[in-house]
Formats: sequence, C-alpha cells, structure tokens
Amino acid sequence: MNKLSCKIGYWASLSIAFIFIIWLLSYILISLTSPQFYWINYADYLQYIKNNNQFFQHLARFLMLMFGPLFVVFINSFYELVPPGKKVLVRLGIFFSLAFAILSSLHYFIQLSMVRMNIIRGATEGLEHFVQANPYSLSTSIDMLAWTLFLGVSSAFMAPAFSGDRIQLVIRYAFMGNAISCLMAGIGYMFKIDIMTFFFINIGVGGALLTISIASSVFFKNLGGLQFD
Repeated sequence: MNKLSCKIGYWASLSIAFIFIIWLLSYILISLTSPQFYWINYADYLQYIKNNNQFFQHLARFLMLMFGPLFVVFINSFYELVPPGKKVLVRLGIFFSLAFAILSSLHYFIQLSMVRMNIIRGATEGLEHFVQANPYSLSTSIDMLAWTLFLGVSSAFMAPAFSGDRIQLVIRYAFMGNAISCLMAGIGYMFKIDIMTFFFINIGVGGALLTISIASSVFFKNLGGLQFD
C-alpha cells in the first residue's frame, strides 16, 4: 500500500471538489451580475465586456486552468493502488488526462493572458479567433477537443479500473457517466446543437467530476487509513 499515493490522491480529490464548487458559485454570480451573452459578432462581444465586469468570468477560467494539472495528479494517484491487471487502464487514463490538461490549460492561459491583456490595451484586431465566447474560434475548438475527446477517453479507460465495494462502484459509474457526457457534448458542438453541448459539458461533466472527486476522497482516505485532526 502506497500511503503517499493515498495522501496525494486525497488532497487532489478535495481540491478538485473545491474548484468545482467555487466554479459553480462563480457561474451563478455571472448569471446574477451580467446579462446572458450569445455570440453574434465580435463588435457586440467587445461592447458586452466593456459594459459588464469580468471578475467572475476570469475567476472561473483561473479555476479551470488549475483543474487541468490537478486532474493529472489525481488520476496518477490511482496507479499504485489498483490491481496489477488494471494498471494498464490507469496508465492509459493518465496519458489521455495529460493531453487534456495540456490543451485545456493552453486555452485558459491564452484567455487570462493574451486575450485579457490585449483587450485592456485596446489591441483587439484578430482576437476574435481566440476569445472563448466565440464558439467558432481556434481557442474554443482546442478547448472543446480537450474536454470532449481527451477527458472523455481518459474517463472511459479509468471506469473499468474500479470494482468491488460501494465507493468504487460510485467512482466507476461516475467515470462512465463523464465519458458519455463528454461524447455527447462533442457531438453537440460538432453539429451546433447548443442546448445539448451546454447540458452535457456543464451539468453532465460538472456533476460527474464533482461526484468522482468526492467519492475518491473517501476511497483514498479509507484505503490509506489516513487520520486527520
């Protein structure tokens, strides 16, 4: 039993749960403090961000920037704890989680650095190809690739690595639900079915990851016999 893996996994699980809870609160506050924005053209978007405070939007992006690397740490923590015959599944889950983290973190770092700073400077020419609000931008396409394909495939490999007690079954089915939600969100994005994309990427994936993180914190704590005052 690798207690270090249990400790790292435990704190990574709690951190992911915290991130998604704060992200949800940020999303609610965005809805309460700003009108809903629907992409029509770049000029309307620039006017929208000029008229509405972007603090909670930036906070939500920062949280997702932190989630990418943290998810790799989280997935890697399972490697030493699963039976030898299932380590290959976790290894594949790690590989695809790394691809997810790189692409997703790239997207959110671009939003928080290049896009934000150029808008502040007033140098907005050409930025429409990178802003997250534009569903047809290069940056948004890269982010959707990360969330729908690589996160989904990682979850699909992780799901069968768990079996046995109730907590492991919760983790197994939550990973399965996440893989399905990622797939459906990707289909919705590819065929421009906005309500489908919104539902599965926000409610489906968000709910599945929150379930996975909370159940996994119990799994790591029980397996490692961790004691916390």
